[in-house]
Amino acid sequence: MRIIFCFFCLFFFLARSYPVLSEDLPPIPFKSDGIHLGVASCAGSSCHGSIQPWADSTILQTEYIIWEEQDPHSQAYKVLLTKESQKIASNLGLGKPESEPLCLDCHADNVSLDQRSDTFQITDGVGCEACHGAAETWLDQHISGASDHKSNLRAGLYPTEDPLARARLCLSCHFGTKDRFVTHRIMGAGHPRMSFELDTYTLTQPAHVAFDEDYRLRKTYSSSAKVWAVGQVVAVESLIDAMVDPERNKDGIFPEFVLFDCHSCHHPMSDKRWVPRETHGISPGVPRIFDANLIMIGIILDRIDPVLSKEIKAKTRVLHQSYLSGDNLVARAANDLNILVKKVVKLVVNHNFTIEDMQKIMLVIIDRGLGGAFLDYSSAEQAAMGLSAILQAMADDQVFNRKQYLELNNVLSLAFDAVENDEDFRAVRFISALKAFEASL
Repeated sequence: MRIIFCFFCLFFFLARSYPVLSEDLPPIPFKSDGIHLGVASCAGSSCHGSIQPWADSTILQTEYIIWEEQDPHSQAYKVLLTKESQKIASNLGLGKPESEPLCLDCHADNVSLDQRSDTFQITDGVGCEACHGAAETWLDQHISGASDHKSNLRAGLYPTEDPLARARLCLSCHFGTKDRFVTHRIMGAGHPRMSFELDTYTLTQPAHVAFDEDYRLRKTYSSSAKVWAVGQVVAVESLIDAMVDPERNKDGIFPEFVLFDCHSCHHPMSDKRWVPRETHGISPGVPRIFDANLIMIGIILDRIDPVLSKEIKAKTRVLHQSYLSGDNLVARAANDLNILVKKVVKLVVNHNFTIEDMQKIMLVIIDRGLGGAFLDYSSAEQAAMGLSAILQAMADDQVFNRKQYLELNNVLSLAFDAVENDEDFRAVRFISALKAFEASL
């Protein structure tokens, strides 16, 4: 019995210290059952609608106020009322965008009519339940005072603290799924370019949670480096899933161009920016698939699984070149890469990123950048956000003190300045910023 007890304690310790984040996740709230009660169900002053944080509470209690006053998600529906949105809808031959499912699916919590309570308002935009799930299933237990976070999850609360769950939720709008997908036609009609990186967007949302000691005891906590890595691989997973989906990978006789790098086509004719690159091996004048996240995944895998990294890079190159050879080869190449990507998801989700991992990955990103790997905008943008996530994780692990972190972050801001506007991007500015950051390190 003593041996069994000790084994159980060891297992419990490992499970708490190194949580294995299962892929057996609940459906994202958009696809789940249950009645949505609307943001008013969370907004009470004794719940999440307090003006000031409570000193004796394990949570801020101000979550609703932060969402309403600072979070762009609360304004998502209102965006549909602007002249710009009206023009996009008109260009697509649609009616009013605030009434169109194509627009509402991502600009609001657009669940079916039979899932909306009397207090639900579609005009609330991307509200609480769009991320946390239908409150009907878990609210009574949540406010009972007798529940904990695990029991709330069992009741139907969506596990946003799990980086895999969060990535799939966020990317369901910020990239798309088979149910809601931002196509090249929508972009052509005037919709802004979709840009996303899980850790950066998590930290700038703004957060309505404090990642303090209490949070880490009650929930799964993942470092910024882990969140960044999971976000990268789920972005790749989303891209390849779309490529192998016959409903999404074509637009008439053309491929679905939203799967390609915007800037490989969209730039002035006088800006002759094409350069040969080993990662794709394709000739000039050929659209290139969006591979910024694939490049980041290659860097991550170089550190944690070099053999799989070589396979991913080889299959990525084949996929790039398959677009020169016809639909059958594209489908085959995308399916081959998809099999590998599913392995990478499991690997990254279950990997514990050490300080040494983070140091090596950061230095490789800098080294590759100085070597000319990020001469195009999208890869430079992802590299800047990756460096920021790793820097944050290392600061959290006290590799740097507060003063050092602020100094390094200030220098890294030069890289963000270089990618602030895609139309003004100049690779030489980004490389100069990387040199400054390397010198500061």
